[in-house]
Amino acid sequence: MKVILNIQDKDTILHLAADLDNDLEKKDITKLLYYFSEDCEIELLGLTLKSHSGVKKWLKWFFQFFESIKFEPIVIIADNNTFFEEFFIHGITKNNDKLNIKVSEVLIYENYKIKSLRLYFDRLLFADAAITGFLSKKIVNLIKKKSIEGLVA
Repeated sequence: MKVILNIQDKDTILHLAADLDNDLEKKDITKLLYYFSEDCEIELLGLTLKSHSGVKKWLKWFFQFFESIKFEPIVIIADNNTFFEEFFIHGITKNNDKLNIKVSEVLIYENYKIKSLRLYFDRLLFADAAITGFLSKKIVNLIKKKSIEGLVA
């Protein structure tokens, strides 16, 4: 991806990012497309989704996990065209379970539209929300336990 050098107003970027979070909580895909440029890219889980069709695919994927969601900011940094946020997603899943996931995102803005969105989170926490059944949950929990072996006593 090329480096975008256009300087944008920090307060406007902060306001747009807050509006994006508020509209994500409402789960209105049509309204959310407004925030993204036509040629945007979204990177998550080792995948790159492009354009508004990629945004729709990401949003449908994301919303399938939650009946309701709420974002809680931890750290926010904005500089020129770049917005960074570490935050919690607090959600109620389709199975009526509570889910709390720590996420980091980097947004690159061009002309006050999101040109690039990169998301970083623990995919196993999403797997917990997606799977049903005793055996599937047991396997995910075993993988989670194995992945931190040696780090905890």
